[in-house]
Amino acid sequence: MPPAEPEPVVPLGDLFLRTSRQVRQRWAASLTPWDLAPHQGRALRLVAELEPVRPGVLAEHLRIAPRSVTDVVDSLEQRGFLERRPDPGDRRATVLHLTQTGREVRQAIDVSRRVEADDFFGRLSGRDQTTLRRLLLRLAAEPPTTSDTTTGNAATSNSLPEGGPR
Repeated sequence: MPPAEPEPVVPLGDLFLRTSRQVRQRWAASLTPWDLAPHQGRALRLVAELEPVRPGVLAEHLRIAPRSVTDVVDSLEQRGFLERRPDPGDRRATVLHLTQTGREVRQAIDVSRRVEADDFFGRLSGRDQTTLRRLLLRLAAEPPTTSDTTTGNAATSNSLPEGGPR
């Protein structure tokens, strides 16, 4: 019997992206009872965490253009999940607040998200989950770097020449 072919080595980045995609798909699916898109779910969570929050600040946290956050806020406001109020510190500005319905939906989403995460990561032993959590926290705490493929050195993205890599 010929020796078995070794399994191909899948690059770590590819495995991480594949796993992240699965988690994101489960997250999106968990929002279907409320007919929310993932960006709307994130907006709801951020308003709850930052409230009262100006729409521009919400846009920064969502990493979208301020004009794009208007559509997100409008849709959540129309559904009764949040409301705009005058900013007490600046009469020209508005701040966002969750409504009672928005708080209830956000809490239900949090429960659903935890159930999905427990199901997904439940395939790992408790020890493996602890190790994964520790490793992910370490990676999340370090500043992102890009590899300089010509020298093999890691360089921060801020050290690239103006205009990016050439």
